Amino acid sequence: MPPSVLSKTNFLYGLQCHKYLWTLMHEPHSVPPPDAAMQFVFDQGHEVGDFAKKLFPGGIDIPTGDFSANTRITRENLNGTRPIFEAGILADNIFCRVDVLNPVGDGSWDIIEVKSATSVKDVNILDVAFQRFCCESAGLKIRNCKLAYINTRYIRHGEIDPQQLFTIEDITERVSEVSGSLAEQVEEILAVMYQQQCPEEGIGPHCTDPYECPLQQACWSFLPENNIFDLYWAGKKRFELYKNGIVHMKDLPAGFELNGKQQIQVNCVASGEPYVNKEGIKSFLDSLQYPVYYLDFETFGTAIPLFEGIRPYQQIPFQFSLHVALNNSEGAVHFSFLAEGPEDPRPKLAAELKQLLGDSGSIVAYYAPFEKQVLNELAVTFPEYREWVDGLQGRIIDLLKPFSNFHYYHPKQKGSASLKKVLPALTGISYEGLSINDGKLAGVAFMAATFGNASEEDRRKIRRDLQEYCGQDTGGMVEIINKLCEMAG
Repeated sequence: MPPSVLSKTNFLYGLQCHKYLWTLMHEPHSVPPPDAAMQFVFDQGHEVGDFAKKLFPGGIDIPTGDFSANTRITRENLNGTRPIFEAGILADNIFCRVDVLNPVGDGSWDIIEVKSATSVKDVNILDVAFQRFCCESAGLKIRNCKLAYINTRYIRHGEIDPQQLFTIEDITERVSEVSGSLAEQVEEILAVMYQQQCPEEGIGPHCTDPYECPLQQACWSFLPENNIFDLYWAGKKRFELYKNGIVHMKDLPAGFELNGKQQIQVNCVASGEPYVNKEGIKSFLDSLQYPVYYLDFETFGTAIPLFEGIRPYQQIPFQFSLHVALNNSEGAVHFSFLAEGPEDPRPKLAAELKQLLGDSGSIVAYYAPFEKQVLNELAVTFPEYREWVDGLQGRIIDLLKPFSNFHYYHPKQKGSASLKKVLPALTGISYEGLSINDGKLAGVAFMAATFGNASEEDRRKIRRDLQEYCGQDTGGMVEIINKLCEMAG
């Protein structure tokens, strides 16, 4: 696409942040590439887009690799009566590629935008509004605008049914509501594209809404340690403080209202020392019954269900790590499971986990609702495990609680009670040196090794990295409990 042409994607980027759009157009080398997790999201979108074409039999698939060919072949088919996929519409210096242009008679068309999301978002309305503006500027007659998105109530039984997989919602009225100012917005963003100097743009909520901006880390790098954006659950108040010149937590104005947890955090920043509530910690530790099983699942979810009996985006467990401590004075024994091959991993995983968990003792997880959800969904698909899963529920204890309740808080946590922040702050064990260091990347890596084109060498490395990462989660929980026991005396 010529650099002087404004695409719908860049239009949306420009609405979010002028600086990002300008950088993307003039200094693209300064924009970090998407990480593996974000690339997986993009790939899911492409897969969903291709699958949605089955909703419109007989459609014409326009090649997208060459801009000139895409727009030319689109023009050649605009007098026909067949749906057009990936139609490239160029009107002066604006361009859009329409997922589906569906003929509805009398020379009119419906725009159908396909999303891998599960609902209609405000940004989708702006997306389609730009497409309609571009199409009408090119002389097309647009009747209705629709959004096709994933129906999360759909459950796969046999072959995927595209009619059931997608929900198609008419958004014409909402598109019309935002279209009044569209011409002015297009002109404004074109002007940003063409200017020679990068526009000034301060940090704000737009840095993450509606998308995570790739420049955020660079734009926010000036902030000092323990800045007000680390203030626990402060929400929009943080930006109000920032606008008033308050950057560091130590500079919070007198009388600024803090809840109990925020006050603990501010006090810890001032002192540089952790806060310890021994009674709260002891109460939590007293709830543990040995043997204690430290459990963590790794999962993946796809827009188009891979296996029988699952919903779109249902989290499929492919790995677990389990550390078992018989008492609080001996070391824990480690067990693990990592699925091999492209078949549904859940039957083998459930069978092995059932053998290991025993009939008594606490099951400790960090943010236990996730582990409970995974187990409950196993029982839904495999009813033979229902009684076992029901019996586990009362044994599951959430290690997040003493930290979300601020029974312990360290300034290094930066307002977070997540395992990734608590573990290094409390024990010094970090995730920074791991090749896989969060759950999203774990799921993407497993998908690449199992369903992708990874070499055998890469596949073996991924599996080693997965074992190391998941094992650190549960091993880290063991270390956290040990530290809490020391504090409680």
